[in-house]
Amino acid sequence: MKIEGTSAGEITVEDGVIVAIDPAKKGDRIALPGLVDLHTHLREPGREDAETVESGSRAAALGGYTAVCAMANTSPVADTAGVVEQVWRLGREAGLVDVQPIGAVTVGLGGEQLAELGAMADSAARVRVFSDDGHCVADPRLMRRALEYVKAFDGVIAQHAEEPRLTTGAQMNEGEVAARLGLTGWPAVAEEAIIARDVLLAGHVGARLHICHVSTAGSVELIRWAKSKGWRVTAEVTPHHLLLTEERATQYDPVFKVNPPLRTEADVLALRAGLLDGTIDCVATDHAPHSVEDKECEWAYARPGMLGLETALAIVVQTMGPRWDRIAEWMSAAPARIAGLSGQGAALAVGAPANIAIFDPGVRWTVDPTALASRSRNTPYAGMELRGRIEATYLRGEPTVLNGKATR
Repeated sequence: MKIEGTSAGEITVEDGVIVAIDPAKKGDRIALPGLVDLHTHLREPGREDAETVESGSRAAALGGYTAVCAMANTSPVADTAGVVEQVWRLGREAGLVDVQPIGAVTVGLGGEQLAELGAMADSAARVRVFSDDGHCVADPRLMRRALEYVKAFDGVIAQHAEEPRLTTGAQMNEGEVAARLGLTGWPAVAEEAIIARDVLLAGHVGARLHICHVSTAGSVELIRWAKSKGWRVTAEVTPHHLLLTEERATQYDPVFKVNPPLRTEADVLALRAGLLDGTIDCVATDHAPHSVEDKECEWAYARPGMLGLETALAIVVQTMGPRWDRIAEWMSAAPARIAGLSGQGAALAVGAPANIAIFDPGVRWTVDPTALASRSRNTPYAGMELRGRIEATYLRGEPTVLNGKATR
């Protein structure tokens, strides 16, 4: 099979591997390694009304992804070998992307007792990333124990950094906009306090810590300091935190309610700078589908979260510019490396697995929630014109998307 008209040149694929690249036949479409998302909510089992492994996998493929890491806040929670293997097998059956389950840190996300970390690591799913995302591992003793435990098999704890005693009843970023709207504020220090504690713990234990969805300028500074110490700390930022600010909340539209909340323009600029200078390692979508009932209601009662898989690459190009080598690092190589996904994230070269995303930067399209592959509709980009869209995605040489459409 030959993939023609790309920035890399004509790519020849045989048996799922790149066997030749002809640089003389370059085109205007951008060829990238298949994207890898370190932070996806697929909702199955338990909330199939919002998303399934299959529908989320299709959305991911349409976004150029060839692998996604599925968060543990399902029902039942992915806190045992049995549940993570169920999610892993559903991903294999869908066959659209590699679905790598993330295991819960604590039983039932309750923050009181460590989950079966070793059993999940030894399962068929070979779990290496553990997170209570949606909940912070707030107990420092439990967090230390988790870091010590996963160090034995080079696992990583991915922390949702939120001191819960500082965010009780919080609705949006704490500041002037929240005061004007009469909404309880979610202070930046709630995120920063946990990051400060956990980077110290990671440095003390010598274990791997990953910070989910960084959202404040202060968090960027703390992570930069931790990295200067040589501690094993990595971090991610979402596309929506690179683009949107708290001002979007002024119409009380719950589609803009997210955790952590949209912050200030100064925070957005600090996040972009942190990504550029390597303080933040990667971009992760935090794709969080919700049913209509959970989103189209009063702001106070709406569930936090936004769709992200199908729009992520276009948003990153819009906010960070067409830095293709850096984008390949942020959205493919780095997340694959952090998650320990062999066969994903490799640069497009002879002998590499043919996990490929073809992006057409010239296409202009308007985001229509009803046209997205997700079962949910809670995209913050509805009606927004984006430039650039995935034209084709290949998983080990097999097309999952062609001409902008899913192959199945």
